[in-house]
Amino acid sequence: MKIILVGYGKMGKEIERIALERGHEIVGKATAHSPLCDELISDIDVAIDFSTPDSVISNINFLLSRNIPSVIGTTGWHDAYKAIENKVKNTNGALVHASNFSVGVNLFFKLNEQLARLMQPYTDYKAEISEIHHTEKKDAPSGTAITLAKGIIENNTTYTDWICPQSEKLSQRESNDPHPLPIEAIRKADVKGTHTLTYSSTIDTISIKHEAHNRKGFALGAVIAAEWIKNKKGIFTMKDVLDLS
Repeated sequence: MKIILVGYGKMGKEIERIALERGHEIVGKATAHSPLCDELISDIDVAIDFSTPDSVISNINFLLSRNIPSVIGTTGWHDAYKAIENKVKNTNGALVHASNFSVGVNLFFKLNEQLARLMQPYTDYKAEISEIHHTEKKDAPSGTAITLAKGIIENNTTYTDWICPQSEKLSQRESNDPHPLPIEAIRKADVKGTHTLTYSSTIDTISIKHEAHNRKGFALGAVIAAEWIKNKKGIFTMKDVLDLS
């Protein structure tokens, strides 16, 4: 499979290493200094984007307009999700996106949804999400933490919104929820990504946690998604790739 990497930072380099190990070919690399253009995509099967929140929407639109299947790992663009979804349909395109491509994290997402349903009757337990990442991470809270929050909100009527005091936005939208689901975002040097979900009462605490030891899990999942999306049409997530729906 011939792949173009959109973004060639630490994640891009790890994706390149794993893609080559799995017998694929990296035929192009788009960066801030060498942006996406027709010359770079003349002979590719799929694009994998780990770029920046500022450039990802234009990258997606460019790739869809050229009918190139895309794996989008960049976060911070979901305010434009509906428009992108419509463009995928209108162009008969193919796109798989995820806040986190790690197989382990996506299993964690599934556990989170199941636990949210189990906890519905037990209102003495209050949910909280904590995420820790390296200091270079630009968005807060992380896309993974937001996905966890959405998983709780969609499966437990106790919560209708989330809030993150460490975020400039404070919350993604105006909310009437008097007790929104709290997300704590912490930045520390050289932390690949740790997410902890807790349900606490005055009696005890239930906690589940995912800790990434390196970037390999994220990169491997992105390459698996690229292999999966070839010859498919539509907009997908890692739930589809891993058959976790």
